[in-house]
Amino acid sequence: MTRAVNEVPLTLDEPPPKTLGVLDQGALWANLGVSLLGFSGALLLLDPLKGAPLSVAAALVAAVVGSLIGTAMVGLAAIPGTQTGRPSMVLLRGLFGARLSYVPTVLNIIQMVGWGAFELWVIAMGANAVFGPAVPYAVWVIAAGVLTTAVTIWPLGSVRLLRRYVTIAVIIALIWFAVDFLGQAQPQSGGSWQAFAPAVDYVIALSVSWVPMAADFARHSRSSAAAFTGIVGGYTLAQVACLGLGVYAVAITGAAVAGADSTAVFGAFVAAPLGALFFAVLVLRETDQSFANVYSTTVSLQNLMPRVDRRVFTVAIGVLTTGLALLVDVNSYGAFLGVIGAVFVPMFAVLAVDYFLLGGAARWNTGEDAPARWSMLVPWALGFAAYWLTTSALTVAPWDDFWAAVRDAIGFTRQPWMNGALGAALVASLVTLAIGLVSRRGDRPTALRSGTRR
Repeated sequence: MTRAVNEVPLTLDEPPPKTLGVLDQGALWANLGVSLLGFSGALLLLDPLKGAPLSVAAALVAAVVGSLIGTAMVGLAAIPGTQTGRPSMVLLRGLFGARLSYVPTVLNIIQMVGWGAFELWVIAMGANAVFGPAVPYAVWVIAAGVLTTAVTIWPLGSVRLLRRYVTIAVIIALIWFAVDFLGQAQPQSGGSWQAFAPAVDYVIALSVSWVPMAADFARHSRSSAAAFTGIVGGYTLAQVACLGLGVYAVAITGAAVAGADSTAVFGAFVAAPLGALFFAVLVLRETDQSFANVYSTTVSLQNLMPRVDRRVFTVAIGVLTTGLALLVDVNSYGAFLGVIGAVFVPMFAVLAVDYFLLGGAARWNTGEDAPARWSMLVPWALGFAAYWLTTSALTVAPWDDFWAAVRDAIGFTRQPWMNGALGAALVASLVTLAIGLVSRRGDRPTALRSGTRR
């Protein structure tokens, strides 16, 4: 009975328990910030344009700047979840209306399933780096998928487990690797700051990919301050440490790694004294990433079908992500992050302006009958376009060529200092603010006439 009271309700019809404090949130988001994908992602951080590598100093600064910007967005996105008690995709009913919220919900389900599959892939590759090829890749994927599904059935219990036990082991492992890598690394003099803006874009995309799930956990926070502080503090520190270790792992492994597969940096971790033991800790901990993605997919599906038991969704999504992990194309990882950032950065900006600046908090309707707000699609779409007009990040050639042609057609010249995430957020925010102010002016005469009739 105690577990049922302190756990996530099975359907959206039941109120969520408020049991997570700042330490719970901090531990959760710190663990999410430490990712094996982050270690291998240092390759993209160091050379986001694939031909203009950053210096180590530029890469580390980009990691700090991008993490602070991205996690601030995630932290702000969490506050409405704490205040309303609603998960992220249900919150979007207040922004777009109940039916229109299905559009971002479906996009979120697609991206979270993709992230879940990537995480199972990286767990298997990490296990292979520790134990060698004796155990087939598929066995590791299936084992990770089963464990992920099991812990997702008890999500709040899993968060408390992270705080009490896992976080300490992770901190010890990170300190161990940091001491070893800093002792091995030679002074780095190559690279430049030329690709700093796209590197920051990449780090923001890493962080902001969690925006669509921020409220899924924050709705169980005891306060908005606990949610915001836990996210910004925990995730920023962990992600900067993770990317920093990845940068030095690349330096230790050698420049040739830049042309190798993205998991080649794992060798530097395993080769450290007691490295296999501590890296195994990080591999096992990686299941919190796949757990968070499966859980977010589950509650996103409940926005579409609110009275279906979340455990049914959990098992189905666990099976799906495991199957995809056996077939996933990891070479699309960088492009995948770019697309996520372009979709959810402007959406967050629209929500933040409407909720915090235009009085949305007082009238937020998350009911199944919430009316459509078509006007909110406009700033979201314009922000999406602004992202691709201003970003220097590369995805796939046809998509990049399309936006290059759009820039030429409208006479827009992208400057080296431009940042896609900030450009998208700025355009979406300003358009949302303009729509809100125009709507208020349109309502004012009606209110005056009503007063005259009285």
